[in-house]
Amino acid sequence: MKMDKGIVIFDGYCNFCSRSVLFIIRRDKKKYFTFAPSQTPEGQNIIDAYRLGKLAQHSIVLIEQGNVYRKSTAALRIARQLANGWRLFYACMIIPKRLRDLIYDLIARSRYRLFGMSDRCFVPEPSIRNRFLQEE
Repeated sequence: MKMDKGIVIFDGYCNFCSRSVLFIIRRDKKKYFTFAPSQTPEGQNIIDAYRLGKLAQHSIVLIEQGNVYRKSTAALRIARQLANGWRLFYACMIIPKRLRDLIYDLIARSRYRLFGMSDRCFVPEPSIRNRFLQEE
């Protein structure tokens, strides 16, 4: 596993999650993040290695330097690495985690209803495929 980069595990069937990954890629000028849908063998290997269980299927997970971040904390730590002012959202870390995660959970529970669900797991375009963990 690449430990010098942040690894983002996401629900590859969730349209909102897949669009969020594309959003991150466009703003991650330093190419700090690599990605893995939770449904792929690479994603499952990480889920097993970090004992994440079903969490990764229902929440974005960020792994940085061996540390696991979930839900709003993961989202804000991701924002901290993005260009064009998105890093300012990291200031929301001062909001109590319970409140941040409550808001996160409201969005997460509605994501399929609001944004839909794909009938197949996210497949990156060739131009960004190198940003995704792949079996070697």
